[in-house]
Amino acid sequence: MTATPTSRRPYLVRAMHEWMTDNGQTPHLVVDAAAQGVSVPQGYAKDGRIILNVSWQATQGLKLGNEAIEFSARFGGVTHHVHVPAQAVLGIYARETGQGMLFQDEEESGPPSGPPSSAPPEGGKRPRLRVVK
Repeated sequence: MTATPTSRRPYLVRAMHEWMTDNGQTPHLVVDAAAQGVSVPQGYAKDGRIILNVSWQATQGLKLGNEAIEFSARFGGVTHHVHVPAQAVLGIYARETGQGMLFQDEEESGPPSGPPSSAPPEGGKRPRLRVVK
């Protein structure tokens, strides 16, 4: 019996955050502000999304965990505690270059479900391998 693998998303967020920081860039998260468990100042969300500066300089107590990202930051001069479940992170990018990574639902990005089809491909011919010397 195989255990369900953990989500790749928090690992990729941490890796991209480290890469951006090491290269003098400012990491920003794109978050689904309406997702369950998200705690962000709603007045700053637009179209159900919020962009968060997650640089070490802009945050206090930044924790990039496997289950959630947490920190405190100032919004309009008022300190807020931010809690973002890992699945609510839609992407991470560098403010200076726009380079980063967008995430899709992991359920959609896995291998296709079900056994592979044994039907021949369109055209009726089955693929053949041959030895090339």
